[in-house]
Amino acid sequence: MTVNGWLQILVYLAVIFAVTKPLGIYIARVFNRERTFLDLVLRPVERLLYRLTLVDEEHDMRWTEYAFSMLLFSGVSMLVLYLIERVQQWLPLNPQKFAAVGPDLAFNTAASFTTNTNWQNYGGEATMSYLTQMAGLAYHNFASAAVGIALAIAFIRGISRREKDTIGNFWVDLTRTTLWVLLPACIVYALLLVSQGVVQNFRPYDTAKMVEPQQVPHLGTDGKPSVGQDGKPVMDTVTDQVIAQGPVASQEAIKMLGTNGGGFFNANSSHPFENPTPLSNYLQMISIFVIPAGLTYTLGRMTGSQRHGWAVWAAMAILFMAGVTTAYWAEAKGNPLLKGVDQHASLMQSGGNMEGKEVRFGIADSTLFATVTTDASCGAINGWHDSYTPLGGMVPLANIMLSETVFGGVGAGLYGILIYVVLSVFIAGLMVGRTPEYLGKKIEAYDVKMAMLVTLVFPLVILVLAGISSVEGFGTSSISNAGPHGLTQILYAFTSMAGNNGSAFGGLNGNTPWYNIAGGMTMLVGRFFMILPMLAIAGNLAKKKYVPPSLGTFPVTTPLFSVLLVGVIVIVGALTFFPALSLGPILEHLLMQAGKTF
Repeated sequence: MTVNGWLQILVYLAVIFAVTKPLGIYIARVFNRERTFLDLVLRPVERLLYRLTLVDEEHDMRWTEYAFSMLLFSGVSMLVLYLIERVQQWLPLNPQKFAAVGPDLAFNTAASFTTNTNWQNYGGEATMSYLTQMAGLAYHNFASAAVGIALAIAFIRGISRREKDTIGNFWVDLTRTTLWVLLPACIVYALLLVSQGVVQNFRPYDTAKMVEPQQVPHLGTDGKPSVGQDGKPVMDTVTDQVIAQGPVASQEAIKMLGTNGGGFFNANSSHPFENPTPLSNYLQMISIFVIPAGLTYTLGRMTGSQRHGWAVWAAMAILFMAGVTTAYWAEAKGNPLLKGVDQHASLMQSGGNMEGKEVRFGIADSTLFATVTTDASCGAINGWHDSYTPLGGMVPLANIMLSETVFGGVGAGLYGILIYVVLSVFIAGLMVGRTPEYLGKKIEAYDVKMAMLVTLVFPLVILVLAGISSVEGFGTSSISNAGPHGLTQILYAFTSMAGNNGSAFGGLNGNTPWYNIAGGMTMLVGRFFMILPMLAIAGNLAKKKYVPPSLGTFPVTTPLFSVLLVGVIVIVGALTFFPALSLGPILEHLLMQAGKTF
């Protein structure tokens, strides 16, 4: 670890802190229907959209109607994306003449982008046409992010409203999120990325002559390396290199701001056309956290308790710093099996474990990126998590296991941590022997049951499917490593999909019927089976009377509350997933210390 590395991490957190308040105020003004500087341009567009779609913007919805509208929108959008993938060979903007996407992969991808997961069992530059990338995938990057923010605002309304049956209008929230928040930010951000060298064009791929011909294994019809009669691998000589390009910057902007993470290229944010410079790398990391952080201030502003919003922000920041510190320490320490090799940072070398990391980013920015992207359910990567040390690789996995509570995805992070807030005040109420209260609302059995349903669905789908995959041939045939590392590959895959993160640990071939279908179902359950109980809580809270705080009320605006909230999140996550982690990265770390690798 170096002073420069720590400065980059601390400056990053300081920037997030600085933008939290102004962005939070702006978002609150948008959804409180207060005047903003964009109203003159966007308000006529908004009214036109409502007129064309027959939406009554004054109509407020009960939580059941809000949920039905959200499910209807998501279901239709998913079906459209599936159809685009299946017929892309007949659609325009396909200069590489890519064929249709297979049915199981198309289902997985449609579920993935609809749920804001963006898990990719394919290489984007070798599978998807420009039209599919833009009209299919980039559209869902906007739509799924807007749905997440709309749901967070609905939850906040449930907390702030008194004796009402409604929590807002889904179609209005979706429209205002897209027009006032996502589109303006992405236009500016995409231009910044273009200035750094991120490509944006519609040209066919270029072909360049290689300086030195390369020998690569010849792949058979089954996609596996061919072996000759002499038992040796059959090799092909490659003299040309295909340079992929396309409308990258426009997709990259919403990929980060919407915490989507699905890359235009298979190499994602380690590809020089997606993330060419240290500045673009830093901008991408900042853009992942800005909206989730701003929503904590929006929470405080809309509920009338700004200190509570900062208390939630502080709990998120504590968990973030714990994760990035552990990952940075583990990777900077290096690999103990490389005995006699100088792994200390110096002017001549970066030091530590550089396997799977880009030289232009180094260990500090790589571990910071890995922590940020898995805290926020973004899923973008600028390094290979599979190449991290066991404890360094455990941090991204553990971050996702905390269920989008460390800033989390846009919107999803806020309502994710608010579920734990409900549980925290319930536990605090048990400690003092009285009915728990949260910002003037009594937390009753129904609220706790719904909150527990959210926390139970998440580990249930992960552990059941990971367990099946680790003992059946259709699951283990996809892993590249035996032992605990192979288990981690499987566990990470289902955790990433259930947590709507989308980042891949690496080393696992997910493009099989089992992983495509089981993974697609996992993503749908991880998104919608957790949203419905959350909306039920919001609807129930909105109907309750306001109860003035008393001497026995546990304050949710203090450092003590932040510590309690962190403790509940960690304990629930630790008790649920610790056995699986013990068989995976923790066991691998102990075996590595004993001199054994996998």
